[in-house]
Amino acid sequence: MNNIAEVLRGVKTVGIGGHVRPDGDCVGSCMALYLYIKKCFPEMQVDIYLETPKSDFSFIRDYDKVRSTGRGTILYDLFITCDVSSLDRLAVAGEYFDAADHTVCIDHHVSNPGFADVNHVRGDIGSVCEVLYGIMNPDKIDRDIATALYTGIVHDTGVFQYSSTTPETMRIAGELMKTGFDFSRIIEESFYQKTYLQTQVMGRVLAESIMLMNGRCIVGYMKKREMDFYGVEGKDLDGIVSQLRLTKGVEVAMFLYEMESQSFKVSLRSNGKVDVSRIACYFGGGGHVKASGCDMEGSFYDVVNNIMEQVEDQIRELDL
Repeated sequence: MNNIAEVLRGVKTVGIGGHVRPDGDCVGSCMALYLYIKKCFPEMQVDIYLETPKSDFSFIRDYDKVRSTGRGTILYDLFITCDVSSLDRLAVAGEYFDAADHTVCIDHHVSNPGFADVNHVRGDIGSVCEVLYGIMNPDKIDRDIATALYTGIVHDTGVFQYSSTTPETMRIAGELMKTGFDFSRIIEESFYQKTYLQTQVMGRVLAESIMLMNGRCIVGYMKKREMDFYGVEGKDLDGIVSQLRLTKGVEVAMFLYEMESQSFKVSLRSNGKVDVSRIACYFGGGGHVKASGCDMEGSFYDVVNNIMEQVEDQIRELDL
């Protein structure tokens, strides 16, 4: 696609959906596309579907329009996914995607197999919001749309720290900032700010983390009964694996939490040498070279040992 308008010609109804456990790039891209279509194609009916996202993103306009449950039988002319690397990761709206007359996937995951009729996948770009900016008319991007796009870019570049940040990323961020939104508030409230409870939980995980491979790998974990004790969910644990990654001497950081008995959500971060997307894909997950994840079954020790085998293999290759 050169422009999103190419797939919107003749369309009357549009559905938009993101991946399970939506992060900043997922929320930002879905909301930016929703706002852009509402502005540029006001005659279209547009619905957006996401698992209940965090209130941290409530500063984005029309955030309250997000649907977190299905609405019965609906046939869309077009369904667009944003930041969804594979169809099994589409949340809430799978039935609407399957039933739509036409489908489009906008993504930046290198592992994306191309599951839609039209697949605009740029694995060389650091965020879907940056990909999306490239197919929008920049003259049509107002402050509300820019706010959503900037949010996604900030989150998937780690506030412009990750290697996926390029001069083009910074140029786009600068263009978006010209619309006049409060960029410092976005970074502070949606990326860094934590509740007191989240700070307590992070402190516990950090205090109980373990170092492996002579300090080249660090593992943090939280069991279901501990999450129940604190009254937290998976979305309350964002940022823990990134904090673990900052430990001096660490090549790979791993954080896992128990969703159900012997069922874990695993997040992986790399400081550059290890490709954690290879590891996540091996276990049925996906992501990026430096930030990936997967779901795994088994005991805590089984999960850690299985992943560590893959980490050790890569580090062994690097050491040769």
